[in-house]
Amino acid sequence: MVNREIGFSLWLDFVERDYLKNEFGKLIEKSIINGATSNPAIFASAITTSPAYKAQLETLEGKSPKEKYEALAVEDIRTAAQALRPLYDANNDGYISIEVDPFLSNDTQGTIEEGKRLFEMIGEPNVMVKVPATNAGYDAMTALLADGISVNATLVFSPTQAQRCVKAMQRGMEQTDKKVDGVISIFVSRFDRMLDADLAQHGIETGLTGVYNAAKIYNLIEKSEESRIRTLFASTGVKGDDLPPYYYMRELLAAHSVNTAPLATIESWLKVKETPPKLPLDEAVINGYFTKLADNGFDMEAVYATLLKEGLEAFEKAFEEMLSGLK
Repeated sequence: MVNREIGFSLWLDFVERDYLKNEFGKLIEKSIINGATSNPAIFASAITTSPAYKAQLETLEGKSPKEKYEALAVEDIRTAAQALRPLYDANNDGYISIEVDPFLSNDTQGTIEEGKRLFEMIGEPNVMVKVPATNAGYDAMTALLADGISVNATLVFSPTQAQRCVKAMQRGMEQTDKKVDGVISIFVSRFDRMLDADLAQHGIETGLTGVYNAAKIYNLIEKSEESRIRTLFASTGVKGDDLPPYYYMRELLAAHSVNTAPLATIESWLKVKETPPKLPLDEAVINGYFTKLADNGFDMEAVYATLLKEGLEAFEKAFEEMLSGLK
């Protein structure tokens, strides 16, 4: 659940029209969540599998696939934003995120224009525009924040990416007097899915790379001492039965942070007794772990590059498949 005493926020990583109109409000009322996130894969799943979009789609005949997608997505995000608005007005987060077209990840101006256009179409102040942490994305983050639009930097895997996000966000925040916030989404579980089998062969404990990497980046972000920029722990759903479903939520519980998680992960976490924050971790412990990986031939810079490439490609694929289904 949300813990305002330590500044911990819990956001739902899920969007689907029927859910938003029904159960979503109950999670807000019970203070289980105080925000939500979406991404191209989530929308692709919702739009292509849920019958809730059929009626609106019938009104969009003759529109291009992307116009259809935007009409559907904007309505869902607006619905979520309006449900979360009382929290936003009370300075208790209340944000919902929408991601720009993943094919714009290397197009700064295109990202800025689309981010502004989507924000204006939705028409609610508590919308965060998600921008991938790429070379083109950093300048887009600055421009959107300067224009009074809050930003969710996504697909962050490395400390270098996180540091560049912090600087980009600070530049943007310095140029506006509007209420804006920034979160830096650190992807977690993908490290363990990629590395655990190889780590086990080297006799190295598994299920720790994602946590230690996220802990390292959390420390880095906190050193900026910027209250409006927080770490958001993303990709926190567990795959397989080797770890409890709430594992990444428990291990990354931290002050001044956000965790966004799938519904099943949140439900499993609600059954766990309250636990104290696990972060921050000592830098010496974190560095010792990554030294051990390096000593065993694991190149983290190569891992970061691979995961970013795979993440961008996965969102592009999901987006492309969804647009194909809307033709």
